[in-house]
Amino acid sequence: MIAAVSSKISFGEKPTLTGDLVVLRPVGVADAPALAAAALDPDVDRLTGTHTRFSLEALERWYSSRAEHDDRLDLAIVERATGESVGEVVLTELDVHNRSCSFRIALFGRRFFGRGLGTEASRMILGYAFETVGVHRIELEVYAFNPRAQRVYEKIGFVHEGTKRDALCWDGEWIDAHTMALLGDEWVTHRGHLRPAQ
Repeated sequence: MIAAVSSKISFGEKPTLTGDLVVLRPVGVADAPALAAAALDPDVDRLTGTHTRFSLEALERWYSSRAEHDDRLDLAIVERATGESVGEVVLTELDVHNRSCSFRIALFGRRFFGRGLGTEASRMILGYAFETVGVHRIELEVYAFNPRAQRVYEKIGFVHEGTKRDALCWDGEWIDAHTMALLGDEWVTHRGHLRPAQ
């Protein structure tokens, strides 16, 4: 059920969400070292299009301030089996009037890929946004050199809406960014369990 349209939406509440494989919990200063280590991984930088390097101190300041914002929700992805912080999911750029926001996810290295951690984390935070907060539209961007992520997004219901040509310059090469979105009424029909067309 989608939350009533008349209520004002906010990401002021910072929930902890528990799934089969992962727990999503509010990020904190203790998560900064895992993010700092991930930032040293060239794969993580490339897939997220990150050109900037941040010090551990800057990341600690960033993570310590996330609870103060009601227009974004930053949750750490913790693998239940190990207790290890394996990434983060973020809902950001909340537009209260249009009931929309942006979504991003980052796993902290290839060793966490292909295990269903990111897929479950994505479904959990999207379910929270649509069913509890009352968001109507969630969008994301994915770079053309990351078809694996694009397939996951399609599998959980995101629809390709367009392409921003030459949106990223990486190692001297121009890369397109695909815009994808998911609507609340679409979520109700499949709750993130849509298989992409073969």
